[in-house]
Amino acid sequence: MSTKVALYLHIQAKNRKFATNFIESTSIFNMLRIAVQSKGRLYDDTMNLLAEADIKVSSSKRTLLVQSSNFPLEVLYLRDDDIPQSVANGVADIGVVGENEFVERGEDAQVIAHLGFSKCRLSLAIPKETNYTGLQWFNNRKIATSYPNILRKFMNKNGIKTDIHVITGSVEISPGIGLADGIFDIVSSGSTLVSNNLKEVEVVMQSEALLVGNWHMDDEKHQTLNEMLFRFEAVRSAQDKKYVMMNAPKDKIKAITEVLPGIKSPTIIPLADDEWCSIHTVLDEKRFWSIIAKLKDLGAQGILVTPIEKMIL
Repeated sequence: MSTKVALYLHIQAKNRKFATNFIESTSIFNMLRIAVQSKGRLYDDTMNLLAEADIKVSSSKRTLLVQSSNFPLEVLYLRDDDIPQSVANGVADIGVVGENEFVERGEDAQVIAHLGFSKCRLSLAIPKETNYTGLQWFNNRKIATSYPNILRKFMNKNGIKTDIHVITGSVEISPGIGLADGIFDIVSSGSTLVSNNLKEVEVVMQSEALLVGNWHMDDEKHQTLNEMLFRFEAVRSAQDKKYVMMNAPKDKIKAITEVLPGIKSPTIIPLADDEWCSIHTVLDEKRFWSIIAKLKDLGAQGILVTPIEKMIL
C-alpha cells in the first residue's frame, strides 16, 4: 500500500470516529433520532412531511445533527445508503429511506410504515433499437447497476445467468460506452432513459419511502414515535380531500346524502329559512367533479370547497 493511500485511509477512519463521537456527545438524552437523506427528492419530501406534522426543524442550519424546536426529535443527515445500517446499529432510532435502498442493504431493522411518497421503480432497460424477446434476452449479458443484490436475487429466481457490473455513478450511460448490454436502475418518469436512448423492458420492484426503526427502542422513545406517527397519519388522511359546504332544500336531504360518500354521514345544519339547510362533508378529490355535478342537479346551491390541512380519523 502506498503512503498516500495509507494516509487517506487513516484520515477517513479518524473522520468517521469524530463523526460518531460528535453525534453521541451532542445528543440530548432519550430524544428520538431520525436519519434523513441529506439532499435530493427524498430529503425534500421528508422535511415537508415533518413541517406538515408541525415538527419544526431548522433548514437554515444544515449541520450533521439538528434538533427540533418544538418536538423531542433530532434529525441526523446521512447519505441514503448509510441510513439502513445506521438504524440497524442504533446510531439512529428511526430513518426515512427508499424501499429500494432498504432491500438492497438487507440490514436488520423493522419497517414501521410505508410513507407513500418518493415513489419509483427498479427496472431493466436496454438500448432502444434492440429487439427485446423477453427476460431470456438477458442470459449471459452484461448488466450495469447500483443494486446488485436485488438484481442477482431476481435473476436467480428466474434462472437467468448474467454478468453484473456494479456502478455507483451514472448507470444509464453504460450501454452507450460499451460497458454493459443493459442496465438495472431506478426509474421515476423515464426521461433519463429516453435521453440516453434506452427503453424500459422489465419492472422488477416498486419502491416508495419507508419509515424504518431499530428493534431496541425504549418505551419513552416508542411513545414519541407513536405521537409522530399519529401526526403523520393525520397529514396523510387529509391528502386529496376537500371539505365541502352547501345549501340545499330540506326535501332533497335524503337524495343528496345518498350521493355523498362521507366518512360516516354528512353534517346537516338548519338555516334561518325553514325550507333550507346547510350540508357539510368531506370528498375525495378524484371523485369531486362527478359528485358536484350530481349535487347541482339535486338543487344544491352556494357550494363552497376548501382544502383540508389535517384530518383526525
